[in-house]
Parts: sequence; C-alpha cells; structure tokens
Amino acid sequence: MYKVAMSQSSYFSDKPKQWWHIWSCEHCNGSSMLDKSSETRGKILMAAFDEIYHRGFQAASLSNILKNTETTKGALYHHFKNKLELGYAVVDEVIYTTIKANWIDPLKETDDPITVIQEILMQSGDQMTEEDVRLGCPLNNLAQEMTPIDEGFKQRITAVYKEWQLAIEEACERGKTAGNLRTDADSKQLGVLFVATLEGCLGLAKSSQSLETLMICGQGLVEQLELLRPL
Repeated sequence: MYKVAMSQSSYFSDKPKQWWHIWSCEHCNGSSMLDKSSETRGKILMAAFDEIYHRGFQAASLSNILKNTETTKGALYHHFKNKLELGYAVVDEVIYTTIKANWIDPLKETDDPITVIQEILMQSGDQMTEEDVRLGCPLNNLAQEMTPIDEGFKQRITAVYKEWQLAIEEACERGKTAGNLRTDADSKQLGVLFVATLEGCLGLAKSSQSLETLMICGQGLVEQLELLRPL
C-alpha cells in the first residue's frame, strides 16, 4: 500500500547521507593527510547539497557552506575552483550516486522490473514527508533551474535521466524474455514515461504543497505497472 509516512525525517535529504561511505576515511587509501583531505571534501559536498537543495543553486551561499562545515575558504577552493564546479560535483557525486543506488542498480539486477519498481515506489512512499514535498526532488529542481541557462548542468542532468530510463528499458526487455512483462510493451517508451511521470508527480506535489497528491500519484503508478504483467 502506498501510504503517507509518519517519519519526521526527509527522504531526499537523508538518502544521500546514507552514501557517506564514498568519502569516509574507512574507505580511503594512503596517508592520514590524504584521508583528512578526502573527508573534508566530502563534508563540503554534503553541505553544498543541503544548501543547493534548500535554496537552489543560484541562491546557494558559499559562506553558509563554509559555516556548516567549519572549513576555510582556502580548503573549499583547494577542492573546487569555483561555485560552478562545486555544483557540478553535487550532481555527479551526490545526486547521481543516490539515484544510481536507489533506482538504477536494483533494475540492473532484475528480470522482474514491475515488482522491483513497485517495491521502490512503496518503500520511498513510506519515507516521504511534508518536507520532501515542500522542497521537491533535488534533480528535478536543478533541471528546472539550471538546464535552460548552463550547458554543464544540462549535460549532467540529461545523462542521469538517460541512464535511469535505459535501466528501465533494459530491465523491461529482460522481463519480456523471462515472461514477467507483456511482450507488446514498448520498453523504451516505458522508461521515458515512468521517469517523466514520477518527476511530474513530485513537481505537482511541490507546486500544490500536498503530500496527499504525491501519494495518490504513487498509488496510480503502482496500479498502472500491474497492468503490464502478462495475462
């Protein structure tokens, strides 16, 4: 059942933090100095993600990022030559990594995409909060704000969407072969349609500031996916 979550945490804010191990010193190789540098870079990235998510890229403040990480301006510019490069890294290393772990990788391992997508939808629905609705999807926010005005953001965000769509398309083809998906289903169309619909649901919920709207849309997606199973 796609239901309203009671958790006070934020799905979109908390998910990237689950992948902190990317920058954790437990996984660093080399000297302790390199470990500390890697940890500092990771803290800056996570703080930048939070700042951009809450304010948007153009309004994001480097001063706030430095304050929240207790690092110096020199340390920031040691790792990122400017704000734009930091924004690109947020897309490449925080947002993309989170989508890959939660959406793309599970689809690469299955020949039953309907069940996998439904499970992800229901699990994420259980974790969605009013805060998520208020702020929206981080990737969609940047797509709306930055792809019309910056080629670097456009290329990166487009690549994330394409990889996500392709993962669905390839899983659907495997699903057909395994007998878990209707053979008349257009796999490429399904990939594009699902990603566009889900992001549209998140955008609609944000514009109306309605968690209920998001839950209704999620339930609709779950039910529509069920219709793609073989009779």
